[in-house]
Amino acid sequence: MTDTISTVADSSELPTYPKRGIVMSHGLGARLWDTAGREYIDCAAGIGVGNIGHANERLARTVAEQARRLIVCPGSIDTGPRIELCAKLREITPDGLERSFLCNSGTEAMEAAIKFARLATGRTDFVACERAFHGRTLGALSGTHKPQYREPFMPLVPGFSHVPFNDLDALRAAVTDRTAGVLLEVVQGEGGIHPVTQAFIDGARAVCDERGALLIFDEVQSGFGRTGRMFALEHFGVVPDMLCIAKALGGGLPIGAVVCNDRIPAVTGRHGSTFGGNPLCAAAALATIEEIESRDLCGRAERLGEAFRARIADANLAAVREVRGLGLMIGVELTSEVAPILAVLQERGVIALGAGPNTVRLLPPLVIEEDQLAGVGETLVAVLGEQAGT
Repeated sequence: MTDTISTVADSSELPTYPKRGIVMSHGLGARLWDTAGREYIDCAAGIGVGNIGHANERLARTVAEQARRLIVCPGSIDTGPRIELCAKLREITPDGLERSFLCNSGTEAMEAAIKFARLATGRTDFVACERAFHGRTLGALSGTHKPQYREPFMPLVPGFSHVPFNDLDALRAAVTDRTAGVLLEVVQGEGGIHPVTQAFIDGARAVCDERGALLIFDEVQSGFGRTGRMFALEHFGVVPDMLCIAKALGGGLPIGAVVCNDRIPAVTGRHGSTFGGNPLCAAAALATIEEIESRDLCGRAERLGEAFRARIADANLAAVREVRGLGLMIGVELTSEVAPILAVLQERGVIALGAGPNTVRLLPPLVIEEDQLAGVGETLVAVLGEQAGT
């Protein structure tokens, strides 16, 4: 079956993704099974999407029940799930973030935030950070830093500049009276799992206030318990003007949002989304948040992540340059390229991700069992030990 599916994919799917040579059949919690019956521990979770795990019973039940009632409805007509979700987002985000725009993905959330910032300020320019990843549509891509993503699509939206992450002097120099907003990942994901420093995030808030720019946090990957808090910004006590979220919000269904403060004006007729906030995905998001809260998955992520990072650091492996992260958003920076390590991990039953050329990125479901995560740690230590010959 695997060969048949792969053959059909080769002839019918546009090859936008590098394939791993496996076909997944089903999952449960933090486990996946391929069509050959082999079991894996999933430390990718759909790139940080599956925080509540595969085949979650609460989510599956909610989606089935909602699908029998109402799946689609335009944004001009209110539905219970849409309004309940906006109210819930207001409840779980910091004071001052009051209203939400619902969309379908992280890149759409960033596109909306860029447009809202231009409307609010009357300005056109944006400052982002080196190593940043904000999405692949043209506005979000303009904030993304990696040349291999940007260069094939030049020219991008004008007015975007990049400064070194956590370099406050550079940020101060870059923000001018033309700057509409500063785009900031609280924890850089694809850029290598680099958390912001307290000094930089405090300074970013101050410089935006001084110069009339909006501070826009990208928590698309770091949100919904991933870092040991509902949102990573809670580690630092700084509130943005707009918070962009997606990925884990829907538990696997496509939904994103921008949660805004009162600096964002009424935008009736200026922006929209056909599928954004549809009843099915909104209901899924409500079930996902309920699962995170009722099972204290934030606290679980903090506890398990701290123990895992200590285990890898304590192994004192020659192949490891640094272990970084918050909660179960973990980066293990290597002294060599990451691709061969990811291939060996997959062979040994662990699905992991890269983050830049030399960092193993681990984003397991927050429901992962302690013994499963310990097994991932043992496998990673063994593979890296073999790689360095230690």
